[in-house]
Amino acid sequence: MSDTSESTDDGGGDDAASAASVDADAVRHVAELARVRLDDDEVETFVDQFGDILDSFEALDEVPETDREEDLINVMRPDEIEEGLTQEEALSNAEETEDGFFVGPKVS
Repeated sequence: MSDTSESTDDGGGDDAASAASVDADAVRHVAELARVRLDDDEVETFVDQFGDILDSFEALDEVPETDREEDLINVMRPDEIEEGLTQEEALSNAEETEDGFFVGPKVS
């Protein structure tokens, strides 16, 4: 984590580290994958923004881990088999049936 502490001491070093980790080619590659056309000005803007995003994720490395105090338990009830509808009961309110199945509108 010494790299992070050094970069936070020097304001200019933080931007340089971000620019080194994300370059214009990487931004163009991501834009191509997303099928987004970017101008050169937009690419440079996204280089800076992607660097800032990566710096934010690096800050998460400094968050201390905590121990879980309580064990998680399953709060779901067990499955119970219940009597269901017969096929005739299920189809009794259908407007139209065919060979024991519901008939719905045609989708083209």
